[in-house]
Amino acid sequence: MFRLSFALLAAVLVNVSLAQDENEIESAIDYLFPNNYCCTVLTLSPVSKHVTFPGQPSYNASIDSYFDVKSKLTPHCIVQPNTAEDVATTIKVLTAASLLQPCKFAVRSGGHTPIPGSNDIEDGVTIDLQRMNGTTYNAETQLASIGPGGRWGGVYEALEPLGRMVTGGRGSTVGVGGFLIGGGISHYAPRFGLSCDNVANFQVVLADGRIVNANKNTNADLFTALKGGTSNFGIVTRYDMETFESENLWGGVVTYPASTVDQHFQSFVNFGLDPNRDPNAALIVFQGYSTASPTNVVRAAFDYTKPVNRPDAYKEFFAVTSISDTTKIQPMSAIAAEFGSTTTTRVQFRTLSFKLDFATLQETARLYAIMLAEIQAKASGSWRISCLHQVWSTLYTTNSTARGGNVLGMERYDENFDMYQSYLSWSEAKDDELFINQGLALTNGIQKFAKEHNTALEYLYLNYADKDQDPLAAYGADKVAFMKKVSKKYDPFGVYQKLLPGGFKISNV
Repeated sequence: MFRLSFALLAAVLVNVSLAQDENEIESAIDYLFPNNYCCTVLTLSPVSKHVTFPGQPSYNASIDSYFDVKSKLTPHCIVQPNTAEDVATTIKVLTAASLLQPCKFAVRSGGHTPIPGSNDIEDGVTIDLQRMNGTTYNAETQLASIGPGGRWGGVYEALEPLGRMVTGGRGSTVGVGGFLIGGGISHYAPRFGLSCDNVANFQVVLADGRIVNANKNTNADLFTALKGGTSNFGIVTRYDMETFESENLWGGVVTYPASTVDQHFQSFVNFGLDPNRDPNAALIVFQGYSTASPTNVVRAAFDYTKPVNRPDAYKEFFAVTSISDTTKIQPMSAIAAEFGSTTTTRVQFRTLSFKLDFATLQETARLYAIMLAEIQAKASGSWRISCLHQVWSTLYTTNSTARGGNVLGMERYDENFDMYQSYLSWSEAKDDELFINQGLALTNGIQKFAKEHNTALEYLYLNYADKDQDPLAAYGADKVAFMKKVSKKYDPFGVYQKLLPGGFKISNV
């Protein structure tokens, strides 16, 4: 049946191609395919059973599962592949059909990036990888093979009974795919490096539909580019990750009065610059406020990757009297569940990097207070703001180099620094402009201060970047040139630059 249908389609396309100009071609396509040309072509292909349309349960479920409400767009259809071969067929069909009319598409794994159009598309085709979500473990190689549509909570639940663990995301609902090709920071990063550098092999669908492996020995340049270069080079359909012995962690969130912020910032600087820092100790310090619990507070997320109660690595923080404390010895899956996200709010992420400097941290608190007052005065509905500080360690570069390198450009830095994230979420669409503008004003103000005081750094963490930020350029000119070269080699016609418009594109740098 497929051969007959596709033969008829081919005949139609040949006739259409004989039209005299682009307007005639477009008119002919619209006439012959009134319900969307690109989706019709997919329904006549071997992936037809994986195509779903608006109003159908699988389509609605896919849209409803996005992390950010404002990122829920309305593609003409969604393809939900089960295998790498399904993805390859989808790419072949869409690129072939694009010879007559562009078939633009999006690629979505967990759907956690809160930028509309980054992982979904309006009036196009979304390739939703959520069904490719399995996790298997090979005891001989000690590698875990993880599907791009998995969530980290499911990965941990699969590996913990086997006594194994990976350097995955810190929240259970974060998707595997985007997290890993954006860099990836885990609680285990001080011990093992960034999550992308713990991928031993990527299975990738290239622009011509070939399925290849990328590792230190095969397609080594593609292997390096995928570690931080996001979806510029292909669609990753399997991640083979290094594993290590699973142990319980000591971790949780401790809440303190807002008045203690300077104490925590000084302790954070001391922690980050300590040359003898315990590699088991991970830490996030953040200011926060929520309408659900309307008190301005400082929080510290402690995560120590050994089952040790109240380790000495955090003793300066323990000296401050807390309001509440959820810390305990527990498995990684339980800690990740505490950081799981809902899919009922509107979200903005923004990011900056700057030196571990007490005065700069104080300025972030001053600007945070201005933003909080403005939002309190004008916002409606429910909302939450969190402004997070994390230590980005030079140890990450050491771990990366030994594993084939990445494109993040971390070799430029010989001292740990602060990677900052503003995380705003709100319930009401009418407040979009308020929150988006306040987030922008906050990070612009911090960046201005940091530049004036010589504490600003170029690096931007891609997984926290907003749509107007340019994380690929922030990797450095040499990394940009390398990524452009790799893109041209593996995608000479720019399929993943032109037909896949979402995300940060190397062709735009």
